[in-house]
Amino acid sequence: MRIPLILAATLLTVQTHAANWPQFRGPDAASTGNSKVPAHFGPKTNLLWSTELPPGISSPVIWGSRIFLTGVDSGKLVTLALDRASGKVLWTTPAPAEKLEATHRISSPAATTTCTDGERVIAYFGSYGLLAYDFAGKELWRHPLPSPVVEFGAGSSPILVGDLVIQLCDSDMDSFLIAVDKRTGRQAWKAARPTHRRGFATPFLWRHDGIEELIVNGSLKLSSYDPLTGALRWTCRGMARVANASPTAGEGLLFIASWNIGSDASDKLVLPPHAEFLAQHDKSKDGKLAKDEFPTGPFKDRFTQFDLDKDGFVTKAEYEGMADQFVQAENAIFAIKPGGRGDITDTHVVWKHNRSLPYVASPLFHQGRVYSVRSGGMATCLDAKTGEPVYRDERLGALGDYYASLTAADGNLIAVSQKGTVTVFSGSNAPEVLARNEMSETVMSTPALVDGRIYLRTDKRLMCFGK
Repeated sequence: MRIPLILAATLLTVQTHAANWPQFRGPDAASTGNSKVPAHFGPKTNLLWSTELPPGISSPVIWGSRIFLTGVDSGKLVTLALDRASGKVLWTTPAPAEKLEATHRISSPAATTTCTDGERVIAYFGSYGLLAYDFAGKELWRHPLPSPVVEFGAGSSPILVGDLVIQLCDSDMDSFLIAVDKRTGRQAWKAARPTHRRGFATPFLWRHDGIEELIVNGSLKLSSYDPLTGALRWTCRGMARVANASPTAGEGLLFIASWNIGSDASDKLVLPPHAEFLAQHDKSKDGKLAKDEFPTGPFKDRFTQFDLDKDGFVTKAEYEGMADQFVQAENAIFAIKPGGRGDITDTHVVWKHNRSLPYVASPLFHQGRVYSVRSGGMATCLDAKTGEPVYRDERLGALGDYYASLTAADGNLIAVSQKGTVTVFSGSNAPEVLARNEMSETVMSTPALVDGRIYLRTDKRLMCFGK
């Protein structure tokens, strides 16, 4: 029987798409593999190959026979390509950054994950901007961007939407969202985000009802943009001061989680009026506050978040802006229905919870449920449509912090702790642990699951597991 040309092309597209992991969290940012992967794996179990890498915490991206990553090699930012079958490094191309940005002690100037469309690979470094390479490592174009004004470094990864590369650049000053042409690197549009401060979440393309929305988790609110023009469609209040987790979708709903210290009702941080605080602590009597003038405690610990322009002093405007951030901030996970315009906080939130929230690891939709994991190895599962808990804060038996996002394959979930314990558990009505796999190395990046194999980056190497 002859397959019609259009149908054949569609099947080829689906097959090609399913065999790749083209961006952070994979196809459609769904974090779901296309086939069953082994439950038991490690340095001595089901290891197909292991390749030493320069330091970096970006996650692996896969297209065809290529794997793409970034790193810091001898003080230079680099993009690397590896052979998927053997793990051999095929090429290493340096970025033209003159100076490496400052980062958090557990982060890296090579923190963001690349993306690819099968012809070109796009990398973003906070120290330089956007860069495009062909599959042989030749630079195609470069688009410099200002380094984010935040001492933690960049964290948002680029994504591809049609012919556009989308990059979020939220920081303590001059935040913006930008789109450039994937073929030339020329700017297509730029949307200023003046009310947003530091943020590290990756944008998410929400497809529903025949339309596409660019969803961005930011400080204090979630935003939707037209991906073709950058026009703002709607916002939803109720987010934390700092955005880390990226959105996901399923069952016709959008899901997002946001948590940061000092935003729970039980430990809400509240600043006294500026005049009162100044009178008590402005030892130099210059009307500004240096770090050593802040009393020891949670406010001094966040001095760099007060000091927006990083000049070493906190002005009245900076102080009152931070006070407002503390008041508005909220920790929550919630579901949003489509069709909103303007401020949808009171009209389109379907369900919402203020507990059992992940800090950095993005939530995962899988088989009608929304899963999350938080520090201490505590897993939570909610019914996607209703938000009703299937279980909450169930221990996986693997302590530590969790920065890698959850992934799933064939009904099983994979949670990766910073300490390097990879827990595989079932998606049943309780988190039945199938395996706890010890990598014996630090893991910050999210694994890629393709064709029954797991590609996992540690602080020293990339490993491929399978049968």
